[in-house]
Amino acid sequence: MRKPKILVVDDEKNIRDSIVRFLKLEQMESTSVENGLAAERILENEVFDAAVVDLKMPGINGLELLQWVQARGLYLPIIIISAFGEIHDAVDAMKSGARDYIVKPFDPEELVIRLKRLLDERVNKDHVAVGKRLYVDEKIWIPRCEEYKKIEHIIGKVSKTDTTVLITGESGTGKEVTAKRIHLLSPRAEGPFVPINLGGIPDNLLESELFGYEKGAFTGAETRKPGLIELASSGTLFLDEIGDMPLSLQVKVLRFLQDKKIQRLGSIKPIPVNTRIIAATNRDLKQHIVDKKFREDLYFRLNVINIQLPLLREMREELPELIGFFIEGFNKTIKKQDVHIKGITPDALQLLKNYTFPGNIRELENIIERAFILAETDMLTMQDFDIEPEPKTFAVKKGTIRQIEKDAILTALARWEGNRTKTAEELGITRRTLFNKMKEYGIESTV
Repeated sequence: MRKPKILVVDDEKNIRDSIVRFLKLEQMESTSVENGLAAERILENEVFDAAVVDLKMPGINGLELLQWVQARGLYLPIIIISAFGEIHDAVDAMKSGARDYIVKPFDPEELVIRLKRLLDERVNKDHVAVGKRLYVDEKIWIPRCEEYKKIEHIIGKVSKTDTTVLITGESGTGKEVTAKRIHLLSPRAEGPFVPINLGGIPDNLLESELFGYEKGAFTGAETRKPGLIELASSGTLFLDEIGDMPLSLQVKVLRFLQDKKIQRLGSIKPIPVNTRIIAATNRDLKQHIVDKKFREDLYFRLNVINIQLPLLREMREELPELIGFFIEGFNKTIKKQDVHIKGITPDALQLLKNYTFPGNIRELENIIERAFILAETDMLTMQDFDIEPEPKTFAVKKGTIRQIEKDAILTALARWEGNRTKTAEELGITRRTLFNKMKEYGIESTV
């Protein structure tokens, strides 16, 4: 398994050496440089999983380096190191896109914990590469299928408002990309977009991460720390994996959605916060409500507008364009010295078209990245892909499974008086799949 690669940027050698030493103990590779200019030079040629950057440095400081990274569209989660008197500057850096900050003097073990959290988010989040590479020079891949045209229409409408949005879909369908697109099209685009993976943070830390804390609120709280809701003020907070939020915290999030005020741990003073909430989940929240794992009132607060993202296997006609999009991005982020990849061969494309992609867009991107790295010619070939052709399904005799499936669709359509949306929900399939099945069986509906 590849070791995480961390860039350490600090003008104090003892701090650099201390961080590097602890990273090595944690099986992480690292490169350390003494200033922002040196960091820019190395980022021109190397890719890192995360960076630890001192805020105050001679020449190019931490905030300027952060802005440089963002201007080039690099996906590089950054933890800012600040002194006690620089906390306001650190908060500004968070609003500008830094993922976390830590105050000097700090325990290197705490820094490693925070780095691991960022790396876990990068692996587990639905965007994985989506957040890293679905944006290429400010462009984003948008499917052209009919189902996605409806989604784009909703995005266009809801982005003009501050309405709460719930994005649903399987892992890898691009929920964070959709959330960020809403943010970038909104009047809040100049404000921060702050994502948090609720499933990747221990329950006992989640409240302080979201709401912040005052000095002395608990053992180890040596300074005041704003929470992510506060840091996202004037912008958007993206609550990924909302279905994993503990019930005890759901009450506080509901109260914020109602009052637009937060209360830091250890404080009795409510703070008005102007933050928009977009949430996402790959879980069935209605079933969670039945199982007493999710509050119904919070569900209705979040689900003002629902965007259900389609599966990649339901958009196979989009594969050529999406593959080309990823190849374009990798040509910019993975600088191969020997060859520039131009495209994919027809047989390799057919191999991918025959694959079901249980991991959706995320899986496709990882597959293309691996093939890109291994390719020895200017075209991706079948030999570059580490997937097996899926076995062909055998036709079932008429009157057996096909008949049962057709009868189930007809029964559900009758129950819902031809309403395809309700029918699809009852059958546990997407509306697009239902439409294809109806077309296959010659079933007509008036709704």
